[in-house]
Amino acid sequence: MAGMTPAGMGIAPVVTAAGQDLSDADIMLRVKAGDSAAFDYLVQKYRRPLVSFMYRMARNSAVAEDLAQEVFLRVYRSRNTYEPSAKFTTWLYRIATNLAVNHARDTRYERPEVSVSLDEPDEETGTTFELRDGKLTAEQEMVRRERLQAIRSKVEALPERQRTAVIMHKYQQMDYKQIAEVLKLSESATKSLLFRAYETLREQLKDFI
Repeated sequence: MAGMTPAGMGIAPVVTAAGQDLSDADIMLRVKAGDSAAFDYLVQKYRRPLVSFMYRMARNSAVAEDLAQEVFLRVYRSRNTYEPSAKFTTWLYRIATNLAVNHARDTRYERPEVSVSLDEPDEETGTTFELRDGKLTAEQEMVRRERLQAIRSKVEALPERQRTAVIMHKYQQMDYKQIAEVLKLSESATKSLLFRAYETLREQLKDFI
């Protein structure tokens, strides 16, 4: 997409004429008004988190890139009807979640990507990968990878909404309120959803943690 800046480049803040930082919702309103630089800013800011989220939902790096691209396309296509009735990230992750869930349903019988020498996307960048820690022995490295694989498989096996909530909470560092808004649940329902998910994971992973 035109305007997408390569990962790793700095993000210049968007400010008003008075020098005050704008909120993401304000920046999206600029996109609505036809400011292409404002859209570029949002792409730069949220590309990596979205690729990370999509990778954890789809378990395929190429698909994650494609789905993140589709999110931004939908954001751009929706610019004329955008209204800041919810936090921008809530609106953004609703689009992303719907896309990811629909993709998962459409491809549920396809074999997921198998990672050999690469592991999870980095928690902070979402695009780099964790390589072997040189401080670990071969046996420790094998145990570590076995544990990560067990966690991945059990998270993937959770019911759809629980899995989505865990990914948002554990890997995207979203709080209960944010997750509730994205999933259109109450905070108490979200807490219960995550409690059930983590209880299931603790029970199934008791031999690994």
